[in-house]
Amino acid sequence: MGAGKSIEKIKVLDTVVSYYTKEAEDYISLTDIARHKNPEHMDDIIKNWLRNRNTIEFLGIWEQLYNPDFKPVEFDGFRRRSGLNSFVLTPKQWIDGTGAVGIISKSGRYGGTFAHRDIAFEFASWISVEFRLYLVKEFQRLKSDENSRLKLEWSLQRMLAKINYSIHTDAIKESLIPPLLSKKQTSIIYASEADMLNVAIFGKTAKEWRNENPGQEGNIRDHAMLEQLVVITNLECINAVLIRQGLPQNERIVKLNEIAITQMKSLLGSPAMKKLGPGSKGGKNGK
Repeated sequence: MGAGKSIEKIKVLDTVVSYYTKEAEDYISLTDIARHKNPEHMDDIIKNWLRNRNTIEFLGIWEQLYNPDFKPVEFDGFRRRSGLNSFVLTPKQWIDGTGAVGIISKSGRYGGTFAHRDIAFEFASWISVEFRLYLVKEFQRLKSDENSRLKLEWSLQRMLAKINYSIHTDAIKESLIPPLLSKKQTSIIYASEADMLNVAIFGKTAKEWRNENPGQEGNIRDHAMLEQLVVITNLECINAVLIRQGLPQNERIVKLNEIAITQMKSLLGSPAMKKLGPGSKGGKNGK
């Protein structure tokens, strides 16, 4: 399956079914689904399904929709021979012959035949309509739980960022704001510090982001990735310390930018963050 792909398992009608996620798409084990029908002849069950004309046509349409490198001429050859008593087709023959990507067949520790969930659900229907319904239901529950966890993670990080911002602004009040300034002047100083952090992590100010995204709701931080929110939280605390140390803003932004780059690299390579899913984005509407 390739390095870095974590095999997960779910239980459907007393059958353990493996799956993994690649580029936000789920691939489910056809081998495990076939085990529900006959644990002694899983490979034969998959080959019998593949030799069916309806199966070939379904797979061909799916590949034409999602695979620009699919080979239609080779596909037509398989379709013409499908259904004949002499016709036999293995997953590897289908993949090698047509350049298909919807089915993946591997040997080794995590070997077996996996397929994109669209195809796996179709195979499950051929095995048992009841099994397919329970498989789809279990996957819907699984994805609902994952989405709820992601929303909770983002909300917690956003709340933490807001709490830490009050610490950040207290440091500004103590060290940067001269006495007797007007509210307008005070707000300009706050905006300058906030935008310094925006530039350190996003490479642009809040105003520049709004000009580039006139139709977007919220602000630049509402559309941040979870990793960016984690770094913003850290930068606010670090900036508060640097302010109290008396470092001028032009020196602080250099240090904060260096820290942001280092921390982002670390977070993006973190296995714990990868488990949250591709793109682990926060923001409104999942952005």
